[in-house]
Formats: sequence, structure tokens, C-alpha cells
Amino acid sequence: MRKHTEGIHHITAIVGHPQENVDFYAGVLGLRLVKQTVNFDDPGTYHLYFGNNAGQPGTIITFFPWANAYQGRIGDGQVGVTTYVVPEGALPFWINRFAKFSIPFKKAERFGEQVVQLDDPHGLHIELVARPQGELNHWTFGDVTPEVAIKGFGGATLYSSRPQETENVLTEVMGLKKIATEGEYTRFASSADIGNIIDLKTVPGIRGQMGVGTVHHIAWRAKDNADHLEWQEYVMNHGQHVTEVKDRNYFNAIYFREAGEILFEIATDPPGFAHDETVDTMGSQLMLPLQYEPHREQLERTLIPIKVRSMD
Repeated sequence: MRKHTEGIHHITAIVGHPQENVDFYAGVLGLRLVKQTVNFDDPGTYHLYFGNNAGQPGTIITFFPWANAYQGRIGDGQVGVTTYVVPEGALPFWINRFAKFSIPFKKAERFGEQVVQLDDPHGLHIELVARPQGELNHWTFGDVTPEVAIKGFGGATLYSSRPQETENVLTEVMGLKKIATEGEYTRFASSADIGNIIDLKTVPGIRGQMGVGTVHHIAWRAKDNADHLEWQEYVMNHGQHVTEVKDRNYFNAIYFREAGEILFEIATDPPGFAHDETVDTMGSQLMLPLQYEPHREQLERTLIPIKVRSMD
């Protein structure tokens, strides 16, 4: 049996002050805050999820915000760049928007595509690319309307300490297809319409250091719990040291660190983010897993207050 993932489920990064994080990803990028919860392993820290109007897999960027934490260094063993996809013809809107907010950006071309490159307020490298694939994001916030809104992930660029071994994991374990090489990058694709393009830097560089402004892990999609258990056995049979299944409330997760030192997760599509809130109210209040609900009052005193606000 040969398995393949449809693509990216979510990407999780470490950032600084939570309000600065919300202002950029909701206020500037126009993403929906679909879930306010806490880091299950460190409940004194938020875990914030942003995505499209429905919070679908392939659109979700998540953050652990630690105000005043030390700055990390982007490098080998990490996702180096997170790519977001917008509708065809939307890049001029975003160029004008970044100029409006005095956000530095650069234009570049890779694999025949025009990309807009910039850093978020805490140093994460991000880029926007326009592609026809993927459903429109029917979420309007400020001046960001569905005609130009981010649809979800375009993909990611991986920085590996052992690029050849990471390539083998991408193709032989995760089931991605190698489709092109250009300069120092090799491109792989999965079967999904979004979150499907992975560029692997084929020349090692400086080793990454975890901290603010770095990606913690990249998560791949599993269809359901049965498929997830198949993935656990499949990954183990391919020589990876995979964790037990962890219940993350909105999905189940397993983790393994591939030979290039990048932390991979495989996460289930269900149950999703609306099982403890309605689709209309997602992200509007702090949601806690059952084990932390008795400590709500204390946690609400500890967590820095945040507010989704229009920056227009």
C-alpha cells in the first residue's frame, strides 16, 4: 500500500505579542481568527488559529504568541517561507495594501510565477502568489473582499539540513510528486487545490534556532481517524520515529522529525473548528479543552487581552 497526503493541513509558528499577531494576520492580511484557545502543553500561552471563512484544512496558520520572548533564527530544520495563495489578478491589490501600511516587500519570480515577499511583524518570511486553483475565501474584513482575499496556503519552502533525505521523505513517505527544479530549489506537488506546492532548498545553510519569528512545525492532512492510524503505522514502517496519537480537540495529531530536522505533523481533517462553536461565532471567545476549563478564571487573568480590529 502506498499512501499520499492531499497537502498541508496547517502550519504553526512562534511569534511575539499576540495583539501584534492579530493585527497583522486579521487586520492586514484579512484572515479570519477561527479559534482562540491555549497551547495544550503550556496553557498560559495562547494558541491562535487563522484561516478562511470556514476554517478549512489547507487554510490554517496557527501561532504560539510569547510576548518578550527571544528572537529565533530561520534556517535549516525549519519551514523557511510560508506561501499564501490569492486569486488571479489580486497581487496588485496586495502590493498597494502593503504600501498603504508601509510594510516593506519585494517582487520575485520562481518557477515562472510572480511572488510578493515580505516579513510579518515578528520576522516570519511569507509570500503571496496568485493561482486559479482553490475556492474563494468568502470572508470580508476591512478592505479585503472575497475577490482578492487569501484562499489558503499556496505551500511552503523547506530548509533542510539533509535535503536529499528530506526529498526522500516527501516522495516516499508523504507521497508528493517531484515536478521541477530551478536553481537551488526543487518543487513537489500534492493532489489538493491549495496547500499543495512544496519547494525544497537543495543546498544546506545555517542551522535554524527556534524562537520568535520561526515556524515550529508543518502539518499534513489525513482524511479521518482511520486514515490517521494508517499513517501512523505507515510512517513507522518507513523508519520514522512517530509519536502516539494526540487529541488536539479540533484534530488528532501525530509527529515525527524527519532526517533534515524539520518537525512534521499529520493531522486529521475532522472534527474541525465548529464542533465547540458555531461557524458564525468561531473565534469570538476563548475556548478551553475540558482539562483546563476549571482554570478559566486564572488563565483569563494570565493571558494578554486581544481584539480583532480593522486596520483600514
